[in-house]
Amino acid sequence: MDLNTALKTFIRTVEKGSITGAARDLGISQPAVTKQLLNLEQHLRARLLERSSKRVRPTAQGMELYHASRGAIAAIDAAIEGVRLNNGEIEGNMRIHAPSCIGSRHLHGMVLEFQELHPAITVDLILDGRTVDLVYENFDLDIRHGRIEAQDVIARRFGFMQRVLVASPGYIEAAGAITSPGQLSDHCIVSTFAIETTKNMLPLIHAGHGPIEIPVRPAFKSNDANVILNTLLAGRGVAQVQLCLVADMLAEGRLVRVLPEYTVKATEAFLAYPSNKFMRPAVRGFTDFVIPRLKALKGVSQNADEPV
Repeated sequence: MDLNTALKTFIRTVEKGSITGAARDLGISQPAVTKQLLNLEQHLRARLLERSSKRVRPTAQGMELYHASRGAIAAIDAAIEGVRLNNGEIEGNMRIHAPSCIGSRHLHGMVLEFQELHPAITVDLILDGRTVDLVYENFDLDIRHGRIEAQDVIARRFGFMQRVLVASPGYIEAAGAITSPGQLSDHCIVSTFAIETTKNMLPLIHAGHGPIEIPVRPAFKSNDANVILNTLLAGRGVAQVQLCLVADMLAEGRLVRVLPEYTVKATEAFLAYPSNKFMRPAVRGFTDFVIPRLKALKGVSQNADEPV
């Protein structure tokens, strides 16, 4: 029995709470996972897992082994990667999660650039709008917006995401110029599900007058930033969006600022990783590589009150 492999299988089974989930993450069959777990229990002469039709839970002895071994296994993996790094190699797989907006338009290109420098690196890049459990879902890194409350996460802030109101020139020509915030109530608003408050009030900030809220009529909502952008480009309304997503479109004239003296409160942006994992050299290398590039994006400020 390969004890290192068996312990990794055991750790992933505990974290996923199922043999099926562990097999999927490890890229092996369910019978192979079951065999490794049984071999480990026989080797230790202890029952490590309680199995039911729905979940797998560690016994008291299993939980003790889990807490004792997960850090050690991570340290071994990090040490092995460290030796390879000293030999000029960065290799291994990274699982990265990010919101689809910044992920598809910016992070994807940064990942490809990193892989060009380190061809032995493989990457799983998962993009969606949900909050993930870094440990349970086995992610190495995650881009998160807003304050992070989880105690099992270490986060490095790379800036504040600036937001602006935009529309297509065609929409403004058809619907009329917008010269005051109150006029937004009469316009079609395109948005994500998280932007407006539950009462459909659009929060805006004016540098000289402070925050206000405008009642609006959401005509179209989506959880996908690319869908939002395509809807705007089709001339279907006004939206508040992250400046880093539309900076090029504003420069090209495909979109225009609406009420440029008003902005939306900037949100903090972090690169987060699980605190219970040793940061492997590949992950540390990518973190050092990507943070300066994220900071340099148009629309990422280092001050929450920086003018847009």
